[in-house]
Amino acid sequence: MKFVSMRILPFLLVLLLLAGWKPAVENVQPTPKVKRYLYVATPGVRDYLGYGGHGIQVFDIDNKHQFVKFIPTAGLHPDGKPSNVKGVCVSLATNCIYISTVEALQCIDLTTEKLVWEKQFEGGADRMSVSPDGKIIYLPSFEKEFWNVIDARTGNLIQKIVTNSGSHNTLYGLSGKYVYLAGLKSPYLTVTDAKTHTISKQVGPFNAEVRPFTINGAETLAYVNINGLLGFEVGDLKTGKKLHRVEVQGFNKGEVKRHGCPTHGIGLTPDEKELWICDGANNRLHVFDNTQIPPKQVTTITVKDMPGWITFSLDGKYAYPSTGDVIDVKTRKIIASLEDQNYNSVQSEKMIEIHFSGTKPIRAGDQFGIGRVLK
Repeated sequence: MKFVSMRILPFLLVLLLLAGWKPAVENVQPTPKVKRYLYVATPGVRDYLGYGGHGIQVFDIDNKHQFVKFIPTAGLHPDGKPSNVKGVCVSLATNCIYISTVEALQCIDLTTEKLVWEKQFEGGADRMSVSPDGKIIYLPSFEKEFWNVIDARTGNLIQKIVTNSGSHNTLYGLSGKYVYLAGLKSPYLTVTDAKTHTISKQVGPFNAEVRPFTINGAETLAYVNINGLLGFEVGDLKTGKKLHRVEVQGFNKGEVKRHGCPTHGIGLTPDEKELWICDGANNRLHVFDNTQIPPKQVTTITVKDMPGWITFSLDGKYAYPSTGDVIDVKTRKIIASLEDQNYNSVQSEKMIEIHFSGTKPIRAGDQFGIGRVLK
């Protein structure tokens, strides 16, 4: 027995050591929870300060769109008063949010929330768009003859593209190969080659001048608002031809407070199953089934003020009209209303979704309701 005990003693010691042994714990920080915020740039309804003041109002998408914080911004008229915000976009490559006003383009660091630069450009500025890789910004002059192609990091001018169309709205395709330009004075949608910054083709003519528009993810179809139409038209981005005209049924065009056209605002849900448009005269959003072409009108939603723009959350769950109403896409119900820290209503035609891991932005949406189905 004594011999056997001596044989097993080393094993007992090993077991005892293992029982009391604890591995060294590395100092590994837990991965921060991803936070989803809605950044709303104001004044985003002309230069009216009564819809949210002057700056960026930030809302927590996952906490019933509650107010989070206010970020002061630049962007002033020559008289020192806050200027109209014309557009908003985000570059993950530069870690910045960009806000255009009538006079200038400003770049704000998303982590420090400090102004990096603000630059004025010939002809002013309007609703711009940034490339998917975050390196290039197409910045329209303010309803004039040309677009400026800008280095997103420095704000330096790369090239000028002349369209003579009354430059206004700009949308980079998801592929990054093409940029879509709409002017207030043209019935055509201009398509540019994003590599050479030259005009590739024109789509149209549509029945009147092109106003807000959107495209599908595969970049084969364009859905455009035009002057004088309560509804939209559809264009083929491959052939350049206009395909369909769709008029809203059951509602009159009526008078609108802003923009001068019955429908100013159009967007696809990310899955492209639905198309939503604004009705400025009747304070409504009209919803169309986009699983068929032309899309078919299916329902309408009443909002609290004149809608002049619409976009969607990246997951497709929420619709964001410029009225500040937050709409559940599935139920069509208004589930929240954007309000600042003083419970004042916030409205803007310029808003964008940004996801953060800690203080670092990791994903961003688009101010346009762009389709996101790539095939």
